[in-house]
Amino acid sequence: MATINVPTRDEVSPANQAIFDNLKRSIGSVPNLYATFAHSEHALGNYLAFQNGKSSITGKAREIVNLVVSQVNACEYCLAAHTMIGKMSGFTDEQVLEIRSGRASFDAKFDALARLVKTIASHRGHAEQSLVDAFFAAGWTKENLVDAIVVIGDKTVTNYLHATTRVPVDLPAAPKLPA
Repeated sequence: MATINVPTRDEVSPANQAIFDNLKRSIGSVPNLYATFAHSEHALGNYLAFQNGKSSITGKAREIVNLVVSQVNACEYCLAAHTMIGKMSGFTDEQVLEIRSGRASFDAKFDALARLVKTIASHRGHAEQSLVDAFFAAGWTKENLVDAIVVIGDKTVTNYLHATTRVPVDLPAAPKLPA
């Protein structure tokens, strides 16, 4: 499958150039996947606003959603990014691998989240009711459910962008899941 090019700062609109500059200042570079959004004059800004919107699913919980969805969608780029971010958030290598498989046995509340997210992502929104019930029983709220679904949507966008464009992964590869 052919890839599309990763645009440089000089090849994007002035609005995207400003976003590139902000990304470079804040995280040190413009990740290839973000740069790919800049083929559209509006997509990068719209995506970053969506991704950075307020949510009750933050920190480690958000990384659980990101890792599970990226694994379900087999997104090499997002798995690389969120493996790194998950470890920066405090998860061990073993925990990251377990989360990617849709479980978090080391924490009952996170386990309920991981299991629910896996069924939502795997079944295109059609969650198993027992997993929804277990999510609420673990202490999550209706707000958390809605926000988790929004984060699933956020991650699905980047997973699909990478799957379609195949832009080069500019991060260390995520390890394969054990068989």
